[in-house]
Amino acid sequence: MKRTLFLQGPSFDGFDGGAGARYQMKREVKSFWYPTWIAQPAAMIEGSKLIDAPAHDLSWDDIAHEFDDRDLVIMHTSTPSFRQDVQTAELIKARNPNITVVFVGAKVMIEDEKSLMASPAIDLVCREEYDFTCVDLANGLPLEQIDGITYRGPDGAIIRNKDRAPIEDMDVLPMVSPIYKRDLDMTKYFGGYQRHPYVSFYTGRGCKSRCTFCLWPQTISGHRYRHRSVAKVIEEVKYILREMPETKEIFFDDDTLADAHDFVIELSGELRKLGFGTKGFDKTWGCNAKANVPYKVLKAMKEGGCRVLLVGYESGNQQILHNIKKGLRTDVARQFTKDAHSLGLTIHGTFILGLPGETLDTIEETIRYAIELNPHTIQVSLAAPYPGTFLYKQATENGWFDGTDHLLTDGGNQIAQLSYPHLSSAVIFDKVEEFYRRYYFRPSKIAAIVGEMLRDWDMLKRRLREGVEFFDFLRRRKEAA
Repeated sequence: MKRTLFLQGPSFDGFDGGAGARYQMKREVKSFWYPTWIAQPAAMIEGSKLIDAPAHDLSWDDIAHEFDDRDLVIMHTSTPSFRQDVQTAELIKARNPNITVVFVGAKVMIEDEKSLMASPAIDLVCREEYDFTCVDLANGLPLEQIDGITYRGPDGAIIRNKDRAPIEDMDVLPMVSPIYKRDLDMTKYFGGYQRHPYVSFYTGRGCKSRCTFCLWPQTISGHRYRHRSVAKVIEEVKYILREMPETKEIFFDDDTLADAHDFVIELSGELRKLGFGTKGFDKTWGCNAKANVPYKVLKAMKEGGCRVLLVGYESGNQQILHNIKKGLRTDVARQFTKDAHSLGLTIHGTFILGLPGETLDTIEETIRYAIELNPHTIQVSLAAPYPGTFLYKQATENGWFDGTDHLLTDGGNQIAQLSYPHLSSAVIFDKVEEFYRRYYFRPSKIAAIVGEMLRDWDMLKRRLREGVEFFDFLRRRKEAA
């Protein structure tokens, strides 16, 4: 067994390397997601170690010694972090020339040969679902016998092995929470809409929706939703309750957990048996949800202790939702939101500006739509054409952007990449700030946030910190404009 280190490399101050694979920017409020994508294979390799440098504010100097006695380092990378990750790989090789450096993630799956050509420090890349690929590498299997890798042959030629088949039985994957407990400081992970401290993990992979901008279903995970058995999910929840008792909230990070109605209803019932949703039990849970979950399912989730839903509304314009193949009607989303609010569920709504079909009028429509829906908190992103997505192909073919992978400023702030003949990227960029200001600087929203702060001392301290970060975010945007 090779001595294996899994790494989310040092990055911009405050840049969430994991979420940044999909939402490429420093957030308006600093947040960090658990690196589940590499914690999973780390749990399958005896003696491995996981380092999440961005969340723990670790620089190269802080971690350089970790590579002295390792045989294999597996780095998660993404389109926005790739250049910095290459620099880290080169530092690793300079310190230990004998170590094998492997890159994983959607970026290198889609652009495997291009990624290898970026630097000789990258020995090989893993494609598709790479959990068992990492195991094969750690076990020292000959490269020609390992599915799902692209590497350099002895003569320097690029060799691309056959694709690795998707994992059908998700129960074969071990729990990731023990890796969190062993290698990570859970107090470093937080989000603006989650109780702190929290733990997140996946119960399944894949998403049946066809959103043209969404990275994971179009690259690694696919459109077929495969999930663990309820018994296996409950096993991990029990572990968290027992071994990580400080946890206040569990977040199931599947793309759209609530799409599987029977599964989530059964899971909610089993969670209630553990105490979730019952009087005096102080733990809650949340998940991603599409804005079309029926009332019956939402009710079962609430009764099973669900507190928060992360909902991708994207746009308030129906034609734009058709353009991006969202498979969602605004009237259905309105009813879903009313149902969720009537049950006492908290919603964190996400919106995207600059999608195909965007105009000044549709931006205004989306801002008013968000105010009407009134989720507790929001996130406003700029449309980002990631390689491997339909949006990337559409944007390059139509000349909406030049195909580069430069998604950030040198300081880690988001860049508006898409520009249309009738609507420039500069205008789209400026509208994000207007969206935030008009949403949060309403008397009713200010009163709601202040009331939340007055009821909870921890929330008071947290919202004050987030307020400082939010205004700093607005300042950075002006500087980047």
